[in-house]
Amino acid sequence: MSRVGLYPIPLPDGVTARREGDVVHVEGPKGRLEAPISPRITMEESDGTLTFARPSDHPDDRAQHGLARALVANAVAGVSEGFTKTLEIQGVGYRCQMQGNDLELLVGYSHPVIIEAPEGVTIQAPEPTKIEVSGIDKQLVGQVAANIRAVRPPDSYHGKGVRYQGERVRLKAGKAASR
Repeated sequence: MSRVGLYPIPLPDGVTARREGDVVHVEGPKGRLEAPISPRITMEESDGTLTFARPSDHPDDRAQHGLARALVANAVAGVSEGFTKTLEIQGVGYRCQMQGNDLELLVGYSHPVIIEAPEGVTIQAPEPTKIEVSGIDKQLVGQVAANIRAVRPPDSYHGKGVRYQGERVRLKAGKAASR
């Protein structure tokens, strides 16, 4: 059973967190984020660490306890370090390039696919087959990376497509040659 909510969150230098109602505002060197938490969960700051407490062991309180801690921990990590997701493109003729702030994907369709970077997220293409999505909001960075991957997910027979760096794609055996 998980006890995520019990772990304290250390606040790095330059990061502040304050609660206003149901929202925790986190500010740091890279920007500011807001994390919604349940009003039943209490947050305390002491000696540069944040701790969370729940009023009872009811399953709903336990779930909200861990969720609140995880959301605030992601916000603290985002404003201090940021998050990056790296994607790879595999396939003959598959490539990407930047057009201003937009990403242009050439992945086997009759037309290029244009992905616009939302506010707070930067997309870079350091190589024709590599894409880096970075920002301070972990959820937004992950969603943008998932949207890019969804344009052409890896093919299960040849492995062609857009995949996360280090993602392993199990290839199916093709048709057996008949004799």
